[in-house]
Parts: sequence; structure tokens; C-alpha cells
Amino acid sequence: MAEAAAMPTLAEAMTWVGAPLTGVDGTDAGVVHGFFADVVADQPAWLIARLGRRRRIRLVAVPLRDCAGAPRGAWVAHPLEALRTAPVVDSSKPLRREHELAICEHFGIGDAVGRAAEVAGRAEGEVTARPLGA
Repeated sequence: MAEAAAMPTLAEAMTWVGAPLTGVDGTDAGVVHGFFADVVADQPAWLIARLGRRRRIRLVAVPLRDCAGAPRGAWVAHPLEALRTAPVVDSSKPLRREHELAICEHFGIGDAVGRAAEVAGRAEGEVTARPLGA
């Protein structure tokens, strides 16, 4: 069985801010805008992707587990359409439990695995992730 790829360190991930983000389908998906870190573990959990141009800019959170460094920026294991339809985030405000669970559901992360499992047991309305470097 293949091992899961290691999560990027905070130092590595922060070098991606401002860099192009490429989708799994090879398309230019946007730009790395910043990150959200877990408030308990103080480790990055979400990559914030900036999509679109000028008046049509949207910020979305992408599971950091699904991202990796690439020769000219960062790569995400989701197609552009999945990013375009993801729930919008505000990079200046923390994420609450319910918002994270909605994002997890969008990306097919089940309740018992990954980030969904990490936040599911926390109190309703609790802040679960804070902005980093946005």
C-alpha cells in the first residue's frame, strides 16, 4: 500500500503565498493567498486559494493535505471546477466548526476521516481555524 504524502511544513507552505496554484487537471486554478491553521494544534490545515480576476475574485479553502509544492508554485489534487464551486471564505476571519464541516463535505471528506474528524467533536459554533499569512 502506498504511503500518504507528508503534509507540508508551515515554513514550506508559506513560500507558496502569491504563487500560482495548478489544479489536478493541469489548469491554472488561481493563486495561493494564505492559510488557515488549527487553533488547537497551531498547524496549517487549509490553503486559501484566490480564484478569478478583478471584480470576480473568490477566496476558497482547500484541504492542505491535498496540496503539494510544484516547480512554479503549488499543486492541488482537485479540478478547477471543484475549486470554483467550493464554499467561499473570508481570509481575515477565523473558520467556525460548521463552516469547516461544509468545506469538508464539498471536497468529499467524510465525518470520520481527516479534518472533518478533527473538528467534528468540537462545540457547535466554536472557532476551529485561524487565518495565517493572508
